[in-house]
Amino acid sequence: MFCKRIHRPIDDALHNAEQRGTRAAYLRCWRRYLQQGEHMTAEAFLIAMTIIFSVPYLIWRLARTDYYAPLVVVQIITGILLGPGILGAIFPHYYASVFNPPVIQALNGLAWWAVMVFVWIAGIELDIKQVWLQRRESGITAGLALGVPLAFGCAAAIGMLAWRDGWMGPAATRWQFVLGVGMSCAVTALPILILLMEKLGILREPLGQRVLRYASLDDLAIWAVLALILLDWERVGTQAAFLLLFAPVAWGFRRLMRWLPASDRWYVGLIWLAACGYVADRSGLHFMVGAFLAGAVIDREWFDQDHMDLLRRHVLLVMMPVFFLSTGLRTNWSVGGLSVFIAAFMLLVASVGGKLAGLQLAGRMLKWDKGDAWTIGWLLQTKALIMIIFVNILLDRNLITSATFTALLLMAVASTMLTVPVVGPKLTWAKRPPPYS
Repeated sequence: MFCKRIHRPIDDALHNAEQRGTRAAYLRCWRRYLQQGEHMTAEAFLIAMTIIFSVPYLIWRLARTDYYAPLVVVQIITGILLGPGILGAIFPHYYASVFNPPVIQALNGLAWWAVMVFVWIAGIELDIKQVWLQRRESGITAGLALGVPLAFGCAAAIGMLAWRDGWMGPAATRWQFVLGVGMSCAVTALPILILLMEKLGILREPLGQRVLRYASLDDLAIWAVLALILLDWERVGTQAAFLLLFAPVAWGFRRLMRWLPASDRWYVGLIWLAACGYVADRSGLHFMVGAFLAGAVIDREWFDQDHMDLLRRHVLLVMMPVFFLSTGLRTNWSVGGLSVFIAAFMLLVASVGGKLAGLQLAGRMLKWDKGDAWTIGWLLQTKALIMIIFVNILLDRNLITSATFTALLLMAVASTMLTVPVVGPKLTWAKRPPPYS
């Protein structure tokens, strides 16, 4: 629609000016073409932004989904619904008019920066000092919470490959695909876990702090495994050089941050984020690996915790909805809708079953109180953002197909939606006063 309104009259004018041989007329027509094209692209972009922010909010508020699906989860689901597989199939002409290539390119730029800032914050919020103080318990628990669902997820990935074609990306080797899908089943989204524990009222309680320690250690392992998956053996020297040089440069950056006043640290931190993302991507690793490393070397104590919480919430409010829509635009049902849902269910069983089994083993080994393993296991099911970022990277590198991406996305949404309805009643019951004797 937009393209037809712009191109036909302008193309005719350009052709007539060229036929007349008047260079000035030709240039004037070309300028008018560019101006009208920019105007219509701006209109389409603003329509897209209105949809991105209004539709999830209306669903969340009118349907009152907050208990089982917080706004962030509704935004992810809406991104899927607004993708080419659903909205594009129902209203193809309208979809092509609004989500045209220039608009998608603009949305992707916003999404890249939004998710880089979010991953940077996740890196800053890692509390390695507390993990080290409780290293035996944290190491055993985090290892089993990650390792068991990783094994279950790898088994599910092998089953998908044996079942039918269309899951593994053209650039992937078998081990990269299996490990990538397996790690997707093992991921815990630390930032969303913080939001859900705030909602449940346990973030600052001993249970909440325990869960944060386990999730922090798993977060480190997730990005380390991603770096391994993304190793390009033709460019391994460049990637190794980046990782080796990062350590001394990070040491110098840390010294600079200690010297800077608190007000300057935010701005310098963002410069550091952009530079690390660029160099990591240039070396052959993904810019998200650079974003996480940029945050991981920053001490949380250098920033006011209330300000950090506000920044995370503002990024979620203002920028991350664009990323969710950008993610939804990449979903694909070409393998067959039923096959994608079957694969998503298999992955959900592997993820939930593996996480709960791992935590039950940890609870027995460490002699936890009854019920702790079940509660912690369900809290660590929270996948949403970090897992979606993880699988976006796998898709960017052509290690998985759009069908696998869609199945993993559905699994992430389902596992996150299960957390509060399962854990909430148990925590409410545990807080009840004892009965009178």
